[in-house]
Amino acid sequence: MKRYEQLAGQIEELIRCGQLRAGARLPSIRIACRLYSASRTTVFRAYYKLESQGLIVAHARSGYFVSDTIRQEREISYEPLATQRTQPLVNVDNLVFHMLGSLKHTYVAELGSPSPSPELFPVGRIGRAVAAACRSMTFADAMTGQPPGDESLRQQIALRYLIRGMVVPVNEIIITSGAIDALTHSLQILTRAGDVVAIGSPVFYGVSRAVERLQLKVVEIPIDPNDGLDLDALAEALERHPVRACWFMTSFQNPTGVTMSDAKKEALVELLAMHDVPLIEDDMYGDLHFGAVPSRPAKFFDRQGLVLHCGSFSESLAPGHRVGWIAAGRFAQQIERVTWMAPISANVATQRAIANYLEGGSYERFLRGLRKELQTLQSHMLRAIARYFPSQTKSVRPMGGYFLWLELPPQVNSIQLFEDALAQSISLAPGPIFSTKGEFQGHIRLNYGHRWSQKIEEAIATLGDLAKNGNTQGGATG
Repeated sequence: MKRYEQLAGQIEELIRCGQLRAGARLPSIRIACRLYSASRTTVFRAYYKLESQGLIVAHARSGYFVSDTIRQEREISYEPLATQRTQPLVNVDNLVFHMLGSLKHTYVAELGSPSPSPELFPVGRIGRAVAAACRSMTFADAMTGQPPGDESLRQQIALRYLIRGMVVPVNEIIITSGAIDALTHSLQILTRAGDVVAIGSPVFYGVSRAVERLQLKVVEIPIDPNDGLDLDALAEALERHPVRACWFMTSFQNPTGVTMSDAKKEALVELLAMHDVPLIEDDMYGDLHFGAVPSRPAKFFDRQGLVLHCGSFSESLAPGHRVGWIAAGRFAQQIERVTWMAPISANVATQRAIANYLEGGSYERFLRGLRKELQTLQSHMLRAIARYFPSQTKSVRPMGGYFLWLELPPQVNSIQLFEDALAQSISLAPGPIFSTKGEFQGHIRLNYGHRWSQKIEEAIATLGDLAKNGNTQGGATG
């Protein structure tokens, strides 16, 4: 099959299953060439083939759009990635690094950032505490920070579990160099190349990259922005495929912000226990809840040690200081061995500094203020979106974290919006980077974890104007 036929077939699949909705705008020829790693001729021939089939139409000086008359059949595919298609529709890697690269420029409004602003955190105090720990550190102190990690920090983490109604022994807690290390170490000990893992869809792009690096196949399980993980779809996947592990974010999921109910979390743990499948629970934002009572992790309901609960202080206390952990259950010894072999371990002085911060009670006081500020910032952004964005824009108000997941009107393509916004010095996270297949082209993720300012207000207004104009920059011929 020729490249243009393959590309046309991939786009047709997205149209048929409803991922590209009637009226949705396709990327211009120019943008498509870069995103699909294809020549202008290949993209043009693919679009021409789709147009001849009546699947898309060309509007003069506006671009290509999905035909309003196309019959769409919404289906969910549970086939492993390797058997679904040879290539994603969009070059997701290129798009991810293009988005992350844009954040290096200080003039850009960082609405696409994966992290909140350091201005919200006690960066100076943590930095001074780390410096003090370095000055007073002995050789014996340095050795105590080696795997499984600083004993005092692990004790403080165990105490925080106890406050949440969970008894997690200190010897099950392993300190890692940040969140991604915690998650990838867990995946590494549970799988081998060629194994099948279940992940959410949409999903944080770091998950996709980790799965690809370990040469794993994936089953994507739908995540609803209101209800969370589709347990029926997961149950079917477990019956149809030899799933070796699951990697899910059960609270304040990135990018949707959705939190599964306690009942669904308990049902998830019971379902996986029936199949003896471990759960890697990504709980990076668990401390950033807006309610008076924290959300219970799925780990709360684990009775068989199958849940590897992963957390991090990078998202809630010390951005830039890579300190995470795993409550590894029955897999603690294997995780500890992997961390010994890791090229980078968590900084020993930083571990001690964070332990002292927690022990003195400062962390909980800080969190109360941070939660209130994030909730206020979320309200500011939601009001601005309601004021400036098209009325058809859909969003859900998360009960924690710092992300908003927006569904745009059908005529707006998030990749084109990303390019147009970047030209206006505004960064956003386009939907396709949260899919192994380049889906969610009608969605964007915005980060509200930045102090509200006139600059951000104007950035939201500009994005709204671009969306209202239907992203019509660029023509049918690129």
